[in-house]
This record gives sequence, C-alpha cells and structure tokens, in this order.
Amino acid sequence: MTQARCIIVEDQALIGMSLEAFLEDAGYAVAGVFMSKAEALRWLEGDVPDIAVLDIMIRDGTSLEVARTLRTLGVPFAVYSGLPSSADCPAEFKGVPWLEKPVSRETLAEVLGRLAAPEKPAAEPIVVAHRP
Repeated sequence: MTQARCIIVEDQALIGMSLEAFLEDAGYAVAGVFMSKAEALRWLEGDVPDIAVLDIMIRDGTSLEVARTLRTLGVPFAVYSGLPSSADCPAEFKGVPWLEKPVSRETLAEVLGRLAAPEKPAAEPIVVAHRP
C-alpha cells in the first residue's frame, strides 16, 4: 500500500512540526510543511499531494489561494485552525472538514483517513470545535 502524501500549511513552527511527526507516525508521507501561502503555492506549481492540512491565517495572509489551487487540482484537504467555522466562509472552504485547534490525534487521523480514502461514502461535513 502506498503512503498518502500530505502537505501542511501552518505558520506556527511547533504546530507544524507536531503535525508532521504525528502524520508520519500515522503512516502518511509528509511532502512538506509550508509556513506561508507563497511557499505552498510555489511547491504546488511542480507537485501535487494526495491530501492537505491548512491553517486559515498564515504568515502572509490566508490560505484561501492555496485552498483554491488544491480544489482546482482535485486534492482533498482539511482546515486545521484556531478560527471557528462559520456559515459565511468562502466557497473554497465549504463542505471541507473543519478542525478547530486543538483537536485530538484520533479525530485528526479519522478525518485525514476519510480524505485519503475517497471511495468511502462521505458523511455530513465535519466540524470539530474545541470547547474549554
């Protein structure tokens, strides 16, 4: 079985490294952790991952353009953000699993497993909100 290749767009270095380590432990091949949309978009010009994890607010703005590019390429992705999901979010993020930081590793693994295996029937959009 081939490992699903994943990219992570996250501008907090410790969160990015933690996600990378967890995903590798879970059997994913992490193709890169990108701290800005410019880095991610440059990489996407020459390569295509199987899945992606995007933070919304990143170093050079938002990941909206990365999401748009991933949709064009047919790459499923999940949002992993400190921001809550809202009904008026941009179209690029509608119907996308939205994980509100922090989220358990089990939940992250379940969501990414669904993205990596699209032949499984999709349930309702996933929104996981952390409540103190």
